[in-house]
Amino acid sequence: MSQNPPSLRPDLAPRARLTEPPRHGQPTIGMVSLGCPKALVDSERILTRLRAEGYGISPDYTGADAVIVNTCGFLDSAKAESLEAIGEALTENGRVIVTGCLGAEPDYITGVHPRVLAVTGPHQYEQVLDAVHAAVPPAPDPFIDLLPASGVSLTPRHYSYLKISEGCNHKCKFCIIPDMRGRLASRPAHAVIREAEKLVESGVRELLVISQDTSAYGVDIKHAEANGHRAHITDLARDLGSLGAWVRLHYVYPYPHVRDLIPLMAEGLVLPYLDIPFQHAHPDTLKRMARPAAAARTLDEIAAWRAICPDIALRSTFIVGYPGETEAEFQTLLDWLDEAQLDRVGCFQYENVAGARSNALPDHVEPEVKQDRWDRFMAKAQAISEAKLAAKVGQHLDVIIDDIDEDGIATCRTKADAPEIDGNLFIDEGTQDLSVGDIVTVEVDEAGEYDLWGRIPPHPRA
Repeated sequence: MSQNPPSLRPDLAPRARLTEPPRHGQPTIGMVSLGCPKALVDSERILTRLRAEGYGISPDYTGADAVIVNTCGFLDSAKAESLEAIGEALTENGRVIVTGCLGAEPDYITGVHPRVLAVTGPHQYEQVLDAVHAAVPPAPDPFIDLLPASGVSLTPRHYSYLKISEGCNHKCKFCIIPDMRGRLASRPAHAVIREAEKLVESGVRELLVISQDTSAYGVDIKHAEANGHRAHITDLARDLGSLGAWVRLHYVYPYPHVRDLIPLMAEGLVLPYLDIPFQHAHPDTLKRMARPAAAARTLDEIAAWRAICPDIALRSTFIVGYPGETEAEFQTLLDWLDEAQLDRVGCFQYENVAGARSNALPDHVEPEVKQDRWDRFMAKAQAISEAKLAAKVGQHLDVIIDDIDEDGIATCRTKADAPEIDGNLFIDEGTQDLSVGDIVTVEVDEAGEYDLWGRIPPHPRA
C-alpha cells in the first residue's frame, strides 16, 4: 500500500493504447506523464487533440520529434522528480515541452533546464498545442487522420479516469493546488455523462471519478441541470451507476451530503468505496492546516456509513510531522485510526512546499521525529489492513482482472481496491480462460498485509 500513486511514465512503459504505429513521415510526439490521475487525464486530452491533428504518438524517446513532460509540483520531492524527468527527456531526445503543475513556475524550470522549448501551466491545452505546432509543424492527412471515438488512453482499456471538475475552493495551508489550478470549475453534468457513455461503449468496465474535491462538484455552477442531468455529486453518481460499469469515487471530502451517496453503494449502483483525505485527527492540528476540525463527528459519520453499507471500503491519506504537531496530537491520530479502522491508508511526512502558508508556521518537526511517527503510523495501518484482509478468507468477491502474465498469474482488484494505490488479489492457477478486463467471482483462500490470493470457483463470470 503505497504512500502515493507511482509516477506514470508511458514513454518508458508502453501504456498508451494506440491503434497503429506512426506512418512514415508522420510527425510524432512522446509524452511523460507524472503525478496524480488528474494529470494523467490532462495528458490523455493533449494526446487525443494531437492525434486528431495528424500527429503520431511515440512510445519512446527515440521515435519522437519532441517530448511533452507533464509535471507534478505539489511537493518538493515531486518537483525534483519532475526536473529529473525533464533532464532525462532532454538527454534522450533534446526537444522538450513542459506543462502541468510545475509549469506554473516557468523560471524555476528554465533556471535548471534552459534548453526546454516551452513551458505552460496546468490544463493549458491550447498553449501546449501551440508549443507543439511551433516545434513540430503538423502534417495532416485528411484521408487517414480520424479522431478515435474513445480518444488516446494512457490506462489499460478496461478502466479510465473521469475528471468532473478542475480546481479547489479549499485553502489548506500545506497545499498550493488552488494557486496552480484555480478555484473549483465543474464540468456540465451532461458532458461528463456523455464522456462516460463513450468510454463504456468503447469497452471501459470501471470509471474512476476524480477531481480536486469531488464532494463539491457543481457548487460553482449552482448545481445546474441541462439535458436531463443535474450537476450534483449524488445525481451524477446515480447517473453514472446506470451505465453498467463499476463507478469508483476519489477525493471525496466528508461533507454532510456524502451520506446520500452511501445508499447508492448499498444498492450496487456505485462501488462501496470512498477515498477521503482526512489528513489528521487532532482538532488543533487540523486547525493549523486550515481544515475542518471535526474528527469526532467524522467517526460518527463513518459508523453511519457502515450501518447503511457494511461492505464499504474507506481509503484516506494523512500527514504526520505537520508543523507544531506534538507527541500528544500524534497519539490522538493513532487512537483515532484505531477507532476508524480504515481499510486503505496512505501517509506522507510533511514537506515544505514553495508558496505554501504552512512554511511560515512555528515549531517545525525534526526529520527523525517525522520518520519515527511515519513508521509508527504505517505499522498501525498495516496491522489494521492485515486483520481486515484475513477476515475475507473464505469469502466470494467480484474482482476485475488488470493483468495476466506469461506464467498465467492474474493480477486483479476487488471493489475495495483502486488501481496503482491499493492492494491486489492474485489468481495463480485456472486462468487460461480469463482475459484482462474480465470481472469474475473469486473465492479468497489466502491473505497478506495488503494483498489477497484466490481461486476461481465454478461459474466465475460476473
